[in-house]
Amino acid sequence: MQQPEALTDLDVASATKSVMKKLPEVTLAFWIMKVAATTLGETAGDLFSQTLKLGYFLTTIALFLIFVVTLVVQLRSSRYNPFFYWTVILSTSMAGTTMSDFMNRDASSKYLSVGATSLGWGPQGLGLGYPSGAAILLSILVIIFAIWRLSGMTFQIRDIVTFRGEALFWSAILVSNTLGTSMGDFLSDSSGLGYAGGALLVTGALVVLVALMKVPVVPNVLLFWIAFVLTRPLGATAGDFLTKPAAKGGLDLGTAGSSAVLLAVLLGLMAYAHVQERTPATS
Repeated sequence: MQQPEALTDLDVASATKSVMKKLPEVTLAFWIMKVAATTLGETAGDLFSQTLKLGYFLTTIALFLIFVVTLVVQLRSSRYNPFFYWTVILSTSMAGTTMSDFMNRDASSKYLSVGATSLGWGPQGLGLGYPSGAAILLSILVIIFAIWRLSGMTFQIRDIVTFRGEALFWSAILVSNTLGTSMGDFLSDSSGLGYAGGALLVTGALVVLVALMKVPVVPNVLLFWIAFVLTRPLGATAGDFLTKPAAKGGLDLGTAGSSAVLLAVLLGLMAYAHVQERTPATS
């Protein structure tokens, strides 16, 4: 009887990655879902903290706990599941929104609705300001990447198959989404560009990154992480543009209505991604 051919190390590695694949392929659909999730994160975070008047402190605690729960589900999953993965992305976006607001804002009338004197229970913000808050978050993100680099594990998300690799990945995602919120709020509120101007600026920067993908000396992994950070301020400015009053340059659609529409869009995209995952590839 003919003996089966011995498996090479490459075959074993390929089989392991096929079974253990926990993160999605980076395609155009990936970026569309990323922007949808981060925009929803902005509107939903503002819905809880501002519209429902829970305040930045309570909302940050609640949304961070939701992030932990969704992350545990993702980490315990044995393979990539679009619903698990994008739920964690959404929870990091919502938590990042209120974490950024809590760091950067304070209880002054500049950040409160007309006629409001307080917002929720507990401290109403540290008042660090967007530049200081962004500098702190950027420093934390650099530290995470330095630890990641020293660990010797890959930055290519399609090749992340270990628990420690995923833990570093999601730590970077949470901080980058919080950093992106600070950048987006700065562009919308303090730069003078307004919501539409801020979104156009970030879009232009993303177009430059796409062009740089054709430059061999620029690592695509670096471009990916820069784009990942920049899509968060794009979502933040887009969310503000949808929800803020017309007097401030927004469409005044409200946080509840905008969040409901964006959630429906994101769920539809997640369902499509789930179907695509289950469809066998044809040669």
